[in-house]
Amino acid sequence: MRLVRYQLKNEPACYGWILEDKVGPIQGSIYGEYRRMEAKIQLSNVHLLAPAQPSKIICIGRNYAEHAKEQNAEVLNVPLLFLKPPSAILDPGDPILLPRQSKQVEHEAELVAVIGKRGRAVTAEQASEYILGYTIGNDVTARDLQRADGQWTRGKGFDTFCPFGPWIDTEFDASDALITCKVNGQPRQMASTRDLVFNVTTLVAFISSVMTLEPGDLIFTGTPAGVGPLEAGDTVEVEIEGLGRLSNPVAAQV
Repeated sequence: MRLVRYQLKNEPACYGWILEDKVGPIQGSIYGEYRRMEAKIQLSNVHLLAPAQPSKIICIGRNYAEHAKEQNAEVLNVPLLFLKPPSAILDPGDPILLPRQSKQVEHEAELVAVIGKRGRAVTAEQASEYILGYTIGNDVTARDLQRADGQWTRGKGFDTFCPFGPWIDTEFDASDALITCKVNGQPRQMASTRDLVFNVTTLVAFISSVMTLEPGDLIFTGTPAGVGPLEAGDTVEVEIEGLGRLSNPVAAQV
């Protein structure tokens, strides 16, 4: 099932589910008990929002060996964690804004796991029970600031630097799916999730040994090789086989 968060005209945002090309409202919480209402709203008539409202966004660095290599960095023996602030969240289709402080903003296509229930010290064997589903993300990065700071908060944390969506797929198989990224239709990144250094269940176990995971929290699982620059006027598309496509234009910060 594909879960969405959407707005219809000027009505409040709400959660729904997709059946073919239509959306049905959801009564209740997608993280608990809920009821699916009839899907009769045309998908083309709603504005899709980022499909979760996380308390935290946990990201994994260097989780594809080839990406680590292109950054002249080693693959570590344990996952490398960093955070993006919820204020960086961007809805599908909305513009990524290039900050004036940076001269080198880059795309990073990623598979994103969405946590479905509260968990602490979860084992890898239990991890799938804590995952609601998967979505598509772009860990937009001011590469020059990331390198200059050493710490990654500024380079990863600008407003609009966390687009994800367009939905959460609760039945998606994340074991071997092709991830691609195109800028203005030109291929930039391509790899399979089977190439992850640390798979999703390992990540859930490791992260939950450090911090409590809450419903709606996101785990950005890392980006493949091929990251590259974004310029004002570009359109960046991240696609994951069987999951969908996330598209955002790029604009200069006013």
